[in-house]
Amino acid sequence: MSDTSSTPAVLRPDPAATTVSRRAWIALAVLLAGVVMAMLDVTVVNVALPTIRTTLDASEATLSWIISGYALAYGLMLIPAGRVGDRIGHKRVFLVGLSGFTLASLACGLSQDTVQLIVARVAQGLFGGIFFPAVTALIQLMFPPRVRGRAFAIMGAVIGLASALGPLVGGSIIELVGDESGWRAIFFVNLPIGVIAVIAALIALPSGGASRSAGGADPIGVVLLAGALIAVLVPLIQGEDAGWPLWTWLSIVGGILLLALFGLWEWGVARRGRFPIVPPRLFAHPSFTGGVILALVYFAAFTSIFFTISIFWQAGLGHSALESGLVSVPFAIGSIVGASQSDRLSRRLGRGVLQLGTALVALGLAGTWAVVAFVPSVDVTNWELLAPLAIAGLGSGLFIAPNAQFIVATVDRAEAGAASGVVGTAQRIGSAIGIAVIGSLFFGSLVIAPSGSGAPTAADVAAGFGHSAAIALGASALFALAAFLLVFALPKRVPHPGGGTPDAG
Repeated sequence: MSDTSSTPAVLRPDPAATTVSRRAWIALAVLLAGVVMAMLDVTVVNVALPTIRTTLDASEATLSWIISGYALAYGLMLIPAGRVGDRIGHKRVFLVGLSGFTLASLACGLSQDTVQLIVARVAQGLFGGIFFPAVTALIQLMFPPRVRGRAFAIMGAVIGLASALGPLVGGSIIELVGDESGWRAIFFVNLPIGVIAVIAALIALPSGGASRSAGGADPIGVVLLAGALIAVLVPLIQGEDAGWPLWTWLSIVGGILLLALFGLWEWGVARRGRFPIVPPRLFAHPSFTGGVILALVYFAAFTSIFFTISIFWQAGLGHSALESGLVSVPFAIGSIVGASQSDRLSRRLGRGVLQLGTALVALGLAGTWAVVAFVPSVDVTNWELLAPLAIAGLGSGLFIAPNAQFIVATVDRAEAGAASGVVGTAQRIGSAIGIAVIGSLFFGSLVIAPSGSGAPTAADVAAGFGHSAAIALGASALFALAAFLLVFALPKRVPHPGGGTPDAG
């Protein structure tokens, strides 16, 4: 039972209210400061990868770990952090997560070698996964149903805007202060935002809202799932560099066995009446199982696009980080436009909005692949990529906002909270797996052969990176096509409550 006697009024709004207090809107602004940090960090880092590669002499596997390690750690923390917030109060969890994220950003910027940077990025992911569930939980608690939709719409717009600005901010900073100082500075951007947000959160966020009956965090389940995923991801990322020795295959087999053990453990936890991190009962619904696979596969395609383009554009074609950031603008604009129309279209088309979204993403990525594969690399400009990336972005915006709602609708209403957490975790795991697979394909196929008797020319370098980028983008397009087919596992229609939770991805 929740202790409502000590819960402030801001966490107990009238369910029929059509307005909220000024304090609730101030608290929302504070929460969104954390969201801006997380979203900027994801897209900023993509354009910084080539400069990190040169200034730290980073291996190809390191670049994959910088993205995958963050996404994996983030995803693994979402469910346990949400449950801890239910028990001790979401304000405390938000403060811990945001403070840790800020300190981890400092550690990223101060890293002296690749090991330190990967560890700091994983720490960023862990703390990001800690504070983000508190954002959505506090919005649910502070805003009554008739206002909640507006609050989540603002959050969705902030996510889109921060994601769109990230590449431009990162590219501008690197262009302004130079390669090494630039990639460090993109992490330092989080410091003033984080410090101000933590101080503001102490003052503005409401305390209370904890529930003594909230479920536990299932630490053994988290460890087993993390061990299984790491055992699979490590060989996928390191295998190409190492030449696929015996340990890589043994690690993959070990990861599969750990995943099976995780399933048995979760089943046992549920039988004992406890709270598993992934409730097995959810997978009694075949449509939910298909929806989780859809989330994983789509985010594998979505996250890997700009990993490929950023490296091709800078390391292959010799463009600056700012020019690389500008390439992503059509996708970002298309995503914002798509997201703005997704709710209206989902009401009108039902599941068709997800089919349309994934079809446009697959079409856009196929077009991007065709440009990179068939236009000579030295002749490729951002103008050739503008239309296909805008199409892919439009489709992504149509898909990302409503996808979780359709997946969660495949289970009973009482299981919606647990299902939403599993979907969010699947999205982040998909991001990690996508980068691991695409990075392995990109760098595993990278061969720079001189066209003459001397050293490779700029055209030779461009051709080598263009060939690898085409393979990687082709794989991303296949992921998107698989996502389109998986959409048919979802229900044709879902109810539209007063407010939904936009995804952070």
